[in-house]
Amino acid sequence: MKNRILVVDDEPSIAMLLDYNLKLADFDVRCVHDGGAVLESIRSFRPDLLVLDLMLPTMDGVQICRKLRSEGSRIPIIMLTAMQEVSDRIAGLDHGADDYMIKPFSPQELISRIRAVLRRVGASAPQPPATDIHLGDICISSERREVTLNGKLIDLTPKEFELLLYLCQHQGRALSRQQLLQNVWDYHFLGDTRIVDVHISHLRDKIEADPRTPRYIQTVRSVGYKITDPLTVHGQRKSVSSALRLNWEESS
Repeated sequence: MKNRILVVDDEPSIAMLLDYNLKLADFDVRCVHDGGAVLESIRSFRPDLLVLDLMLPTMDGVQICRKLRSEGSRIPIIMLTAMQEVSDRIAGLDHGADDYMIKPFSPQELISRIRAVLRRVGASAPQPPATDIHLGDICISSERREVTLNGKLIDLTPKEFELLLYLCQHQGRALSRQQLLQNVWDYHFLGDTRIVDVHISHLRDKIEADPRTPRYIQTVRSVGYKITDPLTVHGQRKSVSSALRLNWEESS
């Protein structure tokens, strides 16, 4: 079966361009031009992915993202925006969009990004038995796609969950932004690494007691990020401190 793509854009020329190119790429496409029609179209068309313009009549793209995520929808969303300000693009990511593209854009690049997202969410290869990952006070269940902190469930977007899981699977390793783009977003071309920074910032807001002095997700200067177990690090420091004190006492 063809993957179904719902395109939401109030510019007829953009909608026609996407409809033509996506159908040429063997997708089943439906276009709507008003934000108010999106929810009903999702129920009737049941798309595999949503290409969503930020500026729409009736209900804008951020409002649509917020509503879908609040209702528990995990449908992947790629936001289209003519906004040049980073803060405007972050607003979409902050409310559940998986990615964004700035107008004008290449239809071929958008198609590549759509396929990358669909590969991630539609992967059906047999997986080894899932085991929970424990890191400090955090527990990650890849089977249930749940994260708890001190026993309390943390509300993460699908992309935040995938990013946190990947970091934890490579605990202690410094990972570049480009590595994270390739392995979490599946972008095997030079992507916008600010997407990584935005999602890291959101993760820190949700799992760190003080996001400005993170205990888990560390910035590695000139490289990217790594995740560490603060309890293990603390234990190592305590052991070193005890050993130094013992040596000092023995030499006294």
